[in-house]
Amino acid sequence: MQFKLKPLAQAVGLSMFLATAAQAQVSDGVVKIGVLTDLSGTYSDLAGPGTVIATKMAIDDFVAAEKPTFKVEMVSADHQNKGDISSNKAREWIERDKVDVITEMVTSSTALAVQKIAKEKNRIAIINGAGSTAITNEACNDVTVHWTYDTYAVANGTGKAVTKAGGKKWFFLTADYAFGQALEKDAADVVKANGGEVVGSVRHPFPTSDFSSFLLKAQSSGAQIIGLANAGGDTVNSIKQASEFGITPKQQLAGLLMFITDIHALGLKTTQGMYLTEGFYWDLNEETRAWSKRFFALHKRMPTMVQAGQYSSTMHYLKAVKAINSDDTAKVMAQMKKMPVNDFFAKNGTIRDDGRMVHDMYLLQVKTPAESKTPWDYYKVKAVIPAAEAFQPLSASRCPLIKK
Repeated sequence: MQFKLKPLAQAVGLSMFLATAAQAQVSDGVVKIGVLTDLSGTYSDLAGPGTVIATKMAIDDFVAAEKPTFKVEMVSADHQNKGDISSNKAREWIERDKVDVITEMVTSSTALAVQKIAKEKNRIAIINGAGSTAITNEACNDVTVHWTYDTYAVANGTGKAVTKAGGKKWFFLTADYAFGQALEKDAADVVKANGGEVVGSVRHPFPTSDFSSFLLKAQSSGAQIIGLANAGGDTVNSIKQASEFGITPKQQLAGLLMFITDIHALGLKTTQGMYLTEGFYWDLNEETRAWSKRFFALHKRMPTMVQAGQYSSTMHYLKAVKAINSDDTAKVMAQMKKMPVNDFFAKNGTIRDDGRMVHDMYLLQVKTPAESKTPWDYYKVKAVIPAAEAFQPLSASRCPLIKK
């Protein structure tokens, strides 16, 4: 008996050692995800509580399917769209709460602020809600991934479509911070490249509720197209007030960054015929419909591309951690870049060296009330914009990590 028990004891001991050693590679045996978003302000509908729900869905699905040896925990906070609040919370999460990855960050000022903290503390930042191309250009670093969209991609899709359709003379109504300025510049470049003309612009505070003086300047410009280089509640209010002042339909509006929640808030009567560019639409195929119906059951609203991208990026991060059994920042980032992104959000998506996750985008047109058959049936897919065309090419990158 002693002869048989000894190898058994050795086997058990070896098994326990291996299990402990494997678990020890994920610090504290816990992977902690920090969701930093706008839970109460102008971007809370397009990101906010919906991104917290999407993150929880990804964690639950990952644990159920992958059965990891480590625990996965989540914390969330409201950054109030302010860079200093974002920086302080990021630092607190990393230093005190041992958060491994900070994610979401709608509003470019918050994303750019957290990028710096993430680099300083050697933690991963995955940005979904913010759009500024500075994130993967001047501000790029080796710990940040920009997942869902950026101002180049949405301006490229919508700006090109509207200009080619005859909207040659543009005026921009722009949110006066990093995101709005980037979106205006990217859209203006596309308009000019396609034979259009920019006759002027006006910048409004972020956020604001009274657009009257800014819209009157746009009206007096004589432009055919008023390009809205803003987002969320600012875009919704711009469109509402343009209608109230009789600016539309004499002049047309182009929402350069619009979300399905904006269309829902404004209604099809007001938004019908508008072009927009998104990285996701719930009614694209069976996969997108299946996930979106699960999301709707929890949130009572169909997902925006930010919320869908939040699930996708969280799942990709967790799969990378499990694949290498480590939460080491450099190793996880290398694995994330090594693995293609294949899920309901993106097919064969890849993370480039500048941190940009490139994937197909969609040029959409808002349906008329008569064309819409069911709730949230809002879009016609006019074109699929291939990943290679949707995002800024690396040859034009201003990211210091990219060697030319």
